[in-house]
Amino acid sequence: MNFSLTFPIHEIPLWFLVLSLFLPRICIALAWFQHSMPHFIPPTVGIISIVVAVLVPRLLILIWIYQDQGITIWFLLHGIALLIAWGGGSHTVYRRRSN
Repeated sequence: MNFSLTFPIHEIPLWFLVLSLFLPRICIALAWFQHSMPHFIPPTVGIISIVVAVLVPRLLILIWIYQDQGITIWFLLHGIALLIAWGGGSHTVYRRRSN
């Protein structure tokens, strides 16, 4: 297992790595329309890729980062963003139900 604290950029563009921390669905759509990530986003997107991109885009981005770079600081940042998004979302739903 290779772990690095540097910010490597291989096939995934830097704008995608930074902006997808905040707007993952929009970044996936922009990358697909611009064809800036041909290795990760196939030109003929199947129904499974569309469902994963709509339902769990952060998980899909984590898979792409792992395929491109392995476990790096970008992978960890996106993993933390995934935990915050999923953890915070269930907490607010729990508060609404208790009132």
